[in-house]
Amino acid sequence: MKAGNETQISQFLLLGLSEEPELQPFLFGLFLSMYLVTVLGNLLIILVTISDCHLHTPMYFFLSNLSFIDICFVSTTVPKMLVNIQTQSRVITYAGCITQMCFFIFFAGLDIFMLTVMAFDRFVAICHPLHYTVTMNPRLCGLLVLASWIMSALNSSLQSLIVLRLSFCTDLEIPHFFCELNQVVHLACSDTFLNDMVMYLASALLGGGPLSGILYSYSKIVSSIRGISSAQGKYKAFSTCASHLSVVSLFYGTLLGVYFSSAATHNSHSSAAASMMYTVVTPMLNPFIYSLRNKDIKRALVRFLWRKTLKGSIFLQLKNATASVMYMVVTPMLNPFIYSLRNKDIKRALKNSLGGKLEKGQLSWG
Repeated sequence: MKAGNETQISQFLLLGLSEEPELQPFLFGLFLSMYLVTVLGNLLIILVTISDCHLHTPMYFFLSNLSFIDICFVSTTVPKMLVNIQTQSRVITYAGCITQMCFFIFFAGLDIFMLTVMAFDRFVAICHPLHYTVTMNPRLCGLLVLASWIMSALNSSLQSLIVLRLSFCTDLEIPHFFCELNQVVHLACSDTFLNDMVMYLASALLGGGPLSGILYSYSKIVSSIRGISSAQGKYKAFSTCASHLSVVSLFYGTLLGVYFSSAATHNSHSSAAASMMYTVVTPMLNPFIYSLRNKDIKRALVRFLWRKTLKGSIFLQLKNATASVMYMVVTPMLNPFIYSLRNKDIKRALKNSLGGKLEKGQLSWG
């Protein structure tokens, strides 16, 4: 490639899901509603798990972390796309593109690691229930989350740094709604062999490794559940990991579907539409999966919403008003009766006083 064809770029163009002008209002409304549902749903899960003491367990500690990661994950791509649709501009700066790509890789890796950690938690809970509280102690839970953050940060930093060494030509159109790593690398004019090797290695280690750990955990879980004699015990054991298994299937299913569909069709817009499944749809569905399939979450949601709803506030207002009436009106009213009925001196004094007044009244009337 000639040096004259290379330039010091300052921006990229995100082509998005569709270039049709009449579809832009529909896409804006669709993605805005999905983004709000994702943020509010996951935020509600976080608030419920923090406020309810019954959910202060390793399982829900990891769930609240997953909800926070999903909020950040979807926030790296959708807000910029909404701004571009609203302003009718497809521009993203070079620095903004590298930053978005870095955070996207970081939170995508965190999502994978957190799902793996949650699978390990279910493995210990079902396969080694007597040692669960000792094994999954707060220190280990904190270390697992910290290790996930560190490995994700190292991976995203490495991937982003080796992109910075690339030089780009004048063709800067990215057929996607965000700066996807593979799309950006393939726009480069310089040699991308190192980038490709790092991407494949990271996919194998950070994608295949956690997936293997999840599959191994669930193979052991299935073996343990099959060893339970009662049907009720089997159902109870399986119900504790059904929500997590649903989320894992949805996330990895859509991710692998995007990979194989893009490899087969080579259609960039189809790949972008398919990527929407694991970047937007999966984080949006996670709160519904956990809240609809988990009795503890449903009970905690009811308690949380009751405290925060109008009925709860009216009940508290009535309770406070009743308490105020008790000490402002009822207590002063009852004090004379309490003292006169239970105090002999007061009763004698009242008798003498009332008796004397009656005698004087009778004498004057006579």
